[in-house]
Amino acid sequence: MTENKVRYSDQELEEFKVIIEEKIKQAQEDLALINSAYKNDTNNGTDDTSPTFKAFEDGSETMSKEANVQLAIRQEKFLRDLSNALLRIENKSYGICRITGKLIQKERLKLVPHATLCIEAKRRQ
Repeated sequence: MTENKVRYSDQELEEFKVIIEEKIKQAQEDLALINSAYKNDTNNGTDDTSPTFKAFEDGSETMSKEANVQLAIRQEKFLRDLSNALLRIENKSYGICRITGKLIQKERLKLVPHATLCIEAKRRQ
């Protein structure tokens, strides 16, 4: 029984798992900060101190909240991608390009541990 696809060794997969788990931990902390920033009321009770600029502040606050929501959405997607990478490690398909079937370079996976495409396939997109 020979495998057509080359894969990373169990030891290498374990190394990637450690990297991914650390990234998940950091991403969860970042998401918590983003969520607390846009859910938290930041006016510190100064609503009535400068009514002239209230309209500008409201607009700015709305834009800031929208930006934070977008950040939170991106962060949640990043966490999903990292979790999916952990699943690929478990089923030993991690690090294999989903287009070419070739191994994704280790350097790329260390920088982008949730990558599913090798550079060659990514460039073709």
